[in-house]
Amino acid sequence: MQIDPKLVKNQFKKSLDNYEENAIVQAIMADKLIEHLPFQYFSSVLELGCGSGLLTKKLIKKITYKKYYANDIVEKSKIYTDKILDDYVFLGGNAQRLQVNARFNLIISNAMFQWFSNLEKALLYYKGLMNKDGIIAFTTFSPDNFKEIKSLTGLTLEYKNLEEIREILSKNFEILYLENFDYTMTFDNPLAVLAHMKNTGVNALSSKLWGIKEVKDFCDRYKEAYPNLTLTYSPIIVIARLK
Repeated sequence: MQIDPKLVKNQFKKSLDNYEENAIVQAIMADKLIEHLPFQYFSSVLELGCGSGLLTKKLIKKITYKKYYANDIVEKSKIYTDKILDDYVFLGGNAQRLQVNARFNLIISNAMFQWFSNLEKALLYYKGLMNKDGIIAFTTFSPDNFKEIKSLTGLTLEYKNLEEIREILSKNFEILYLENFDYTMTFDNPLAVLAHMKNTGVNALSSKLWGIKEVKDFCDRYKEAYPNLTLTYSPIIVIARLK
């Protein structure tokens, strides 16, 4: 599906204040990402899609650095990172059009790479921003992510599976760590599923506004198809070194 950057920006802007209390899986992903970093010191760090600072707060407790750059498409994110980082550079705007005259030893991102329409092109871009032997560390999701939503609405991103990611990475990177796991959440009712997705920005998949009839239809079909009211996340953890 075609991704509308303006829609993504607007929906994540709305979700920032409630993001961390709902981003249970994203917090697990951030922990795994940091746990498998090969070093604890990086002279220059670029964090992509810093958002409310969920990854930022965890990362700076585990690594040391000289220079830190934080990017997000939502300029409001700077309010959050200002409270976390003392001496850093905020780069607002599209993560693939950064206005930066620097090279990085670590480029890191949590739960953002799935929004790139062309993963190979994005990785080539970041290759050009990396120092020799630089590390790129990111999380994304497999095609099984939100399979319940896809089956009922047809809405999904063009997720790559683990082997597709491995193949793309191997052209320019040495893979240090690659993992795919599933995490199933359960909810009290289908409306709670929708609220969860709204509060984590995932409703950026569609600009269509649902009326009462559409919401009721979705809820009825969700309860029928998934009586246990599950929602499946399928994260992928990636850490690689520039060849």
